Amino acid sequence: MAAAGLANPLHRLDIAALFGQGLPVTDSRLTMLAVHAHPDDESSKGGATMAKYAAEGIRVIVATFTGGERGDILNPNLADDAQLAADLPAARRREMAEAARILGVEQRFLGFEDSGLPQGDPLPPLPPGSFATLEPAAAALPLVKLIREVRPDVLTTYDPSGGYPHPDHVQTHRVSVAALELAADPGYRPAVGPAFAVPKVYYDQGISQDRIIAIHRAMEARGLVSPYADWLTDRPGRKSKEQYITTRVPVAEFFEVRDRALRSHASQVDPKGWFFKVPRDIERAVWPHEDFELVSATVPVTIPEDDLFAGLR
Repeated sequence: MAAAGLANPLHRLDIAALFGQGLPVTDSRLTMLAVHAHPDDESSKGGATMAKYAAEGIRVIVATFTGGERGDILNPNLADDAQLAADLPAARRREMAEAARILGVEQRFLGFEDSGLPQGDPLPPLPPGSFATLEPAAAALPLVKLIREVRPDVLTTYDPSGGYPHPDHVQTHRVSVAALELAADPGYRPAVGPAFAVPKVYYDQGISQDRIIAIHRAMEARGLVSPYADWLTDRPGRKSKEQYITTRVPVAEFFEVRDRALRSHASQVDPKGWFFKVPRDIERAVWPHEDFELVSATVPVTIPEDDLFAGLR
């Protein structure tokens, strides 16, 4: 499928109509801006892609909406660490800095408070003032400033589902869409920089039911216990997003970098957890790419793609 200025090829969200034709790309150094909810999301969602582009010399910037202050300590080796529990926000910042170093990217915190993942029936209300409770257009300002400052050629964020139903992930989608519109509007806060329309916008589709099934079957075929067996049993009605994927970036050689970055989030990640139970040779064989959905482009594109910067190089 080809288009000269993609206007939502899959009819999910007409972002392109909001942007007009954008601005020409004049900076010789391409820039990617990856928008995430919490520290560690950048490593588990698109981390290998970011490492690949950073290794090519592309400027890669991670924008993290919250500090992950309400995350649980999920590493059993640290479960009884009283000092860590007492100062989790500082620990998460240190972990984020190390992950950014490993991936080769820059990182900016956007200054919002983690909403936490509510538990119970009925679910309790979210903490007042936390990220997911804010009106998206009001919360968009820090991201608008960053977009206008770094003028990314490519921006990645979450789809309307958030990838999974954490309130901060769903809010990340809403605020990202608002920020993209506002950043391109010359009448919105000109004092924070000249208007800029991002040439290509993607949803990260790395949490893919099709990927999980493919890896699960490959592990069973080898006689291994799949870490996804319970996942597939618990989510039998989870829908495939295959029809939305437009772009598969080959990143098999960067899986180890991604894994090291994810392990650096030691408070949040069990180093022996399910994510690391998949042999990487199996992952390389059956799913050697990370997947994205192109939702807006102001340059000519041809679908399918294998490069987020196709049409921009």
